[in-house]
Amino acid sequence: MTFENMDMDANLDMDEAPPPEESTNRPFFVIAGILAGFTLLALACIAVYAFYFVPQRRAQQAAQVEQLNAQNTQMAAAITQTSVAAAFTSTPTATQPTLPTSTPTVTPVVVLPSPTTVSTQDPRTATVAALLTQAASGQQTVAPRTPTPTALPVTGFADDVGLPGMLGLAALLIVVIVMSRRLRTAR
Repeated sequence: MTFENMDMDANLDMDEAPPPEESTNRPFFVIAGILAGFTLLALACIAVYAFYFVPQRRAQQAAQVEQLNAQNTQMAAAITQTSVAAAFTSTPTATQPTLPTSTPTVTPVVVLPSPTTVSTQDPRTATVAALLTQAASGQQTVAPRTPTPTALPVTGFADDVGLPGMLGLAALLIVVIVMSRRLRTAR
């Protein structure tokens, strides 16, 4: 067996057009640029929130703590004054003046230094101890506290942005999907 016809290209038609060139990636770069810009904008918003709003919120919380401490101090002082007033009894006693029967004599007094101890007890501890003592002895009556209805806590993404924000984000994502499909089918 011999190979006589070595011309394989003879069967191909020369009239055929070259294959189409590949399309450019321009739409991809446009969408990538838009997403990068959106990401930079989001990072800028996070930075503004972290450096502006968070310190203000912490300062407000510290002011609230100071106010509550001042109110608690006033309440403890009022309770202490109330317990002192309740313990006071105004029963007058009649005493007859007595006349001295002997003459006073001068007695020499020798003063020796004695060790003194300084009490550095916190006054709040004394107040709490007095209140606990009164409560244990039954002198102080505590009114039952009735629960007050409060609103639900407002935390989480849905409470911060809300339902309109979530619907807006959903619509934006649908627009991105539709635009990317149209750009793919156009080329």
